[in-house]
Amino acid sequence: MTKTLHHRACHLCEAICGLSIETTETDGQVQITSIKGDALDTFSRGHICPKAVALQDIQNDPDRLRQPMRRVGSEWLPIEWKEAFELVAEKLSAIQARHGQNSVAVYQGNPSVHNYGLMTHSNYFLGLLKTRNRYSATSVDQLPHHLTSYLMYGHGLLLPIPDIDHTDFMLILGGNPLASNGSIMTVPDVEKRLKAIQARGGKVVVIDPRRSETAAMADQHLFVRPGGDAALLFGVLNTLFSEGLTSDSHLPVDGLDDVRAAVAAFTAEAMSPLCAVPAEQIRQLARDFAAAPSAVCYGRMGVSTQAFGTLCHWVVQLINLVTGNLDRVGGALCTEPAVDLVASTSGGHFNKWQSRVSGRPEYGGELPVSALAEEMLTEGEGQIRALITVAGNPVLSTPNGRQLEQALDGLEFMVSVDLYINETTRYADLILPSTSALENDHYDTTFNLFAVRNVTRFNRAILAKPEGALHDWEIFVGLAKAFAAKTDRELKPTMPPAKMIDMGLRMGLYGDASENKLSLATLFDHPHGVDLGALKPNLAPRLKTANQRVQAAPPEILADLARFSAMQAPAAGELLMIGRRHVRSNNSWMHNYHRLVKGKPRHQLLMNPEDLASRGLTDGQLVRVSSRVGQIEVEVLGSADMMPGVVSLPHGWGHARPGVQMAIASGQPGSSANDLTDECQLDELSGNAALNGVPVTVAAA
Repeated sequence: MTKTLHHRACHLCEAICGLSIETTETDGQVQITSIKGDALDTFSRGHICPKAVALQDIQNDPDRLRQPMRRVGSEWLPIEWKEAFELVAEKLSAIQARHGQNSVAVYQGNPSVHNYGLMTHSNYFLGLLKTRNRYSATSVDQLPHHLTSYLMYGHGLLLPIPDIDHTDFMLILGGNPLASNGSIMTVPDVEKRLKAIQARGGKVVVIDPRRSETAAMADQHLFVRPGGDAALLFGVLNTLFSEGLTSDSHLPVDGLDDVRAAVAAFTAEAMSPLCAVPAEQIRQLARDFAAAPSAVCYGRMGVSTQAFGTLCHWVVQLINLVTGNLDRVGGALCTEPAVDLVASTSGGHFNKWQSRVSGRPEYGGELPVSALAEEMLTEGEGQIRALITVAGNPVLSTPNGRQLEQALDGLEFMVSVDLYINETTRYADLILPSTSALENDHYDTTFNLFAVRNVTRFNRAILAKPEGALHDWEIFVGLAKAFAAKTDRELKPTMPPAKMIDMGLRMGLYGDASENKLSLATLFDHPHGVDLGALKPNLAPRLKTANQRVQAAPPEILADLARFSAMQAPAAGELLMIGRRHVRSNNSWMHNYHRLVKGKPRHQLLMNPEDLASRGLTDGQLVRVSSRVGQIEVEVLGSADMMPGVVSLPHGWGHARPGVQMAIASGQPGSSANDLTDECQLDELSGNAALNGVPVTVAAA
């Protein structure tokens, strides 16, 4: 028996915590015997959350697919890789020949950016399709971040990150980092870092319709009406201008006078009825923020997934800018990662084309996922006839999932690159599973871009690649070769992901031309990672706008103010639904592991006790929740943590559906929140789904 200690990053969420994983080899069989936080990791410093321990459960899960599977009638049968690749090439090429390039669509799920082989090689095949019908989880929960940065700074990935380790005042809107581990703010052990702000005399303020886990430990929590965050933010910005609380910025900026004029009517008094925050509290929040030695305003999913998501993120940037906290230590700073996707790519594009049915704008070559089902269901030239899904479960994770189920059932062909037969992939004709995480190398190409420190690490595979299995990048190379051969398309040579990373490291800021001289070999010698230092001001030289100046008043955003100005005051008796996260869950796919679903159920609808009583409902009762698009039944719990007029339902549940082959998940109670969310409710500017602030009714079942 041989024991070996390995070190690698957890890839399951954005925190990328370092792990120490012990394996034991007995008679040639290697088993995971321990997963702990890596105390020597330069970034996470030993922190670990429950999801990381479940990596061993993913590895050993009998429901995880280990070979390609083809659906024949109601059965799933094994198929050889070569035959699978040729089948995909034959079906997709024939469909495109009959119906045009855009008749094939692509949906890429959240794990696509957590696995570096998908980041480096998925487009090797998908790019050959030349389809404009490309969709991803980006337009489910974060597109307003990227569109705002593209319009203001010239690149959608140039995202200022809270300098949480040095700030004196942190204002959090629509974020619950104690449950999410940080999002578009890669921050392991976030609770300790938030408490450190308080310990050094600083202040943490949370704005949320629910007294979340983060709000409970904050110095101040303010309830806000779902969808009203833009009004609150405008009231803060207006106060900063009207009370002379602004500070000059060292950054080159265009358009601030236009901003001042545009928000002149958005006083705290005018905004208060729209956000349900008293005007004086809005004004005091602005004063406290401006008076702090350093401060940062941070908005996340709750402000992204609403009707004015892009306006929210624009004003978040402006509040940091006009108080002198943008590109400042203790404020909001941009990273300088070892493999820098900002430096090595163009800024992107927006609204170069639109979706066929509803005219939704593309961003970076992708259309809003809210348009996906209608593009399948609406007949006519350009109708989607085939779909490729990559590490995604849009039936549970995108709005109006039942409509999407109907659309999937009518496709001519569907192929999924996935580990499971889940609520979405059960409709596929073919499922192509990759190796597991622990059988693969790992380098984080995405979340180092959003980290609160500049760090880098490369992790080698811990377990051997099983015979006959393929890594995710090898699947895409196989698909590309088969499709190119079938269609006579030119296919350029490629290289393994690790070699691409080595090139990126050597060419980057810390590479061959620097004193660090980072390379893959260097990172092999540093299994706990390499700390490249605290974030520092760098935005001005990294700007990618045409004139290399911050654009404070993009015309596209100013034009959207007319829509905001028409926002209606709350209706009497309204009931609005929001989502909810938990540290033991991750979107729709962490429910098939006993250690993560055991304990108190987490699927229930939360409702303020006053709202419960006014409807004659009791705690624990089964209720029917209805929206414009559907209805579900779920248990309701009274909670004083809920703002009156607001209910909360976590997404990602509702696994008990015919054909799903995930035994533990299918046995869990709960319903899908996205059977209630409305594909017609979205941020009109970006096209991002409006998953928060969904009007619902609740009655006894």
